Amino acid sequence: MSGKNDKTPTITFYSKDQTECPICNARFKREELMSGGGRMIAGALTDELRRLYEPSAKFGEIFPLVYSLTVCPKCHYAAFPQDFCVLDKDSLARIYEHMRERYDSVKKLFSKIDFAAARSLAEGAASHYLALFCYEYVDPKYSPTIKQGVCAIRGAWLFSELGKRYPEENYAYISDLLYRKALFFYRRAVELESTGKEMIANMKSFGPDLDKNYGYDGVLYLCALLEYKYGSRTDPERRRDLLTAQRRSLAKMFGLGKSSKTKPGPLLEHARTLYERLVTELNGEEDDE
Repeated sequence: MSGKNDKTPTITFYSKDQTECPICNARFKREELMSGGGRMIAGALTDELRRLYEPSAKFGEIFPLVYSLTVCPKCHYAAFPQDFCVLDKDSLARIYEHMRERYDSVKKLFSKIDFAAARSLAEGAASHYLALFCYEYVDPKYSPTIKQGVCAIRGAWLFSELGKRYPEENYAYISDLLYRKALFFYRRAVELESTGKEMIANMKSFGPDLDKNYGYDGVLYLCALLEYKYGSRTDPERRRDLLTAQRRSLAKMFGLGKSSKTKPGPLLEHARTLYERLVTELNGEEDDE
């Protein structure tokens, strides 16, 4: 990534204004990703709604998610940029109380992490891992559960990339763990939303990646996909019940999508494919919607 090698073309810059950490008062400048100039060549969209980017001859591989979270280099408080400086005092106090736990946990994964220097893929993965810890203590009015879900799935992607580069490490295992955490948080966020206990409207963009916001339909789709790919298989009857519920949720999306031009086409295509997979696993059971 940029800053690690002087021969590497510049892909980032530091913000003009400093950010002050509301927890430890450290001041730092955010590293931002430059746009244009052939730096990012958009590739395929995966079934997880992740946008892949083709390496360029000049800039090499770039992972925009590495720079998506704001992280204090001193206390390792991590959050989405829109949340970093605006959380209430009680939430910040709880995050502060668990600073040592957060710091020790990420150190077990990486021998050296430096958020004061230019970020590498390791800092990008670590930032999402840290944000998972921080949002655990955030007031429900900030929609922390869905934000944990987004951090978990993005973290899974980045740890997967680390696993490809360092197969001798346990990054692939961490990626799998984060996928399962993403399933828990997405499932929980939808449940809380449906019961009115925690609204998800305070999520600026549901992503899950940075290039497009797939909205609440994207959240429902990912619930179904994560259940299908990472849900437990130890109890076949419970799995059947969960997949049946997800199949019905996807069926409702079809009904809306056919008459609406506001729903992104790629999402519906992936949803239809997933629907077919669910039906196949459910032994070809006819849809009763």
